[in-house]
Amino acid sequence: MSDYILSCCSTADLTQEHFEKRDIHYICFHFELDGKEYADDLGKSINFHEFYTAMANGASTKTSQVNTAVFTEYFTPFLEQGKDILHLTLSSGISGVINSARLAAQELSEKYPDRKIYVVDSLGASSGYGLIMDKLADLRDEGMGIDELHSWVEANKLRLHHWFFSTDLTFYVKGGRISKTAGFVGSVLDICPLLNMDNLGRLIPRYKIRTKKKVINAIVAKMEENAKDGLAYADKCYISQSDCIEDARAVAALVEQRFPNLNGKVEINYVGTTIGSHTGPGTVALFFWGGERTE
Repeated sequence: MSDYILSCCSTADLTQEHFEKRDIHYICFHFELDGKEYADDLGKSINFHEFYTAMANGASTKTSQVNTAVFTEYFTPFLEQGKDILHLTLSSGISGVINSARLAAQELSEKYPDRKIYVVDSLGASSGYGLIMDKLADLRDEGMGIDELHSWVEANKLRLHHWFFSTDLTFYVKGGRISKTAGFVGSVLDICPLLNMDNLGRLIPRYKIRTKKKVINAIVAKMEENAKDGLAYADKCYISQSDCIEDARAVAALVEQRFPNLNGKVEINYVGTTIGSHTGPGTVALFFWGGERTE
């Protein structure tokens, strides 16, 4: 049994079964839906479909990151069991949660000087962040120690590519990512923005593509362009979606058709309630390993 634990935030957007199977621990963000607070606990407190339906019907959302005190309470039992900790946070490009985790780690390092607590900025989000965690579980199971694993993830985390598109611009307007005028024009012209995560872990609009069919082809074309070994890509591929499963399945089918050497089928997860509070319904995200993100 390993002498350390792998840990992340619930915003890695994997299922409870996946986390348990891979022996990955997680700490929950929180959010409000029309003023009522919930834990972002992988759909247990509120069903994902119910959540996105409420948003589509006009419900207001607000998210809150994990504070230092909660991280301290979360980390302590592992340290008391004599375990070291490797914890990856949601990207600093979209959240300040890493500051809370690092403060907790600093305080606990003084109390448990014999234990190691590594806090790493994933520079990722949703199931892309989850795909990093899955890779770390593979390397842990192959016998990699915590120091080597910490070095590996710092050196390789920018090799995980994140591409997103949305068929509903409502919540991009609400969040200030696009103007009301651009949102109106985009909706009239059936524009689906294609975005990715840059090397600072920020979500950046890259292309304005008309029609869902074209953006589905475009996102898979980005995988062809950027995936390790191109069409010979032989690693895992994850998708997350915010209550638009048919769109996600269309992307998955195209990926499986064009990349015959995939490591298993494309895994489709939900965009969780924290990230989904900002994207709203209608978002599909595609995640795969490739060359280092440099811009």
